[in-house]
Amino acid sequence: MGDIFNQIFYQPLFNLLIVIYSFVPGNDLGVAIILLTVLVKLILAPLSWKQIVAQKALQDLQPKLEEIKKEHKDDKQALMQAQMKLFQEHKINPLSSCLPLLVQLPFLIALYYVFVNGLKTESFSMLYGFVPHPETLNTTFFGFLSLTETKNILLAIVTGAAQFWQAKMLMTKKPPKVPGSKDETFATMLNQQMLYVMPAFTALIVYQFPSGLGLYWLTQSVLSVAQQHLFLRFQNAKKQ
Repeated sequence: MGDIFNQIFYQPLFNLLIVIYSFVPGNDLGVAIILLTVLVKLILAPLSWKQIVAQKALQDLQPKLEEIKKEHKDDKQALMQAQMKLFQEHKINPLSSCLPLLVQLPFLIALYYVFVNGLKTESFSMLYGFVPHPETLNTTFFGFLSLTETKNILLAIVTGAAQFWQAKMLMTKKPPKVPGSKDETFATMLNQQMLYVMPAFTALIVYQFPSGLGLYWLTQSVLSVAQQHLFLRFQNAKKQ
């Protein structure tokens, strides 16, 4: 890791994890990981909310985008102009769902390194002078889940299922078939594939890496599901 990234992201998050760990009854590292994940999620909540709003808006606009593609299928320039006009009418920036994720990305990468490397006592050299230096880390979550071991199949399956649930929540139901158009476009089929491929990929990563990373990923997914649930309830309340 670069020195700048290390000093700005990795080291502060690692120190925060150890501070939380020192206050957790029984010094349970798994509980500390969950609390750190919740804290980071709260800090990044405004960005996450904007990302959810943008994703949902783009998905709700898919039926009209399909009609435009059918209408201008032989004129790419007219197609682009019609799409931009549609985005302007609905006040949607097609890149707005990506920008919040890009801002969050350094934090997510830093957390990844914290949970992969920070579970080793060798990493204590990264602690600030005012942070309590534990002699060892209790890396067993609730006395049964080793956070340093890999290939936990149950954790991998549960995390993949949570990732699937998170992706499924924001999916728009398939719109009625537009006369003369194809049932599914390439983009629609790609989205369907990603719905299943990404959870499977997540489960594979969690299976290969230490369970501490899997516990973080599972907590992150569950919190994202809760946030999306609140968003959908808020959206439904506005429509009533």
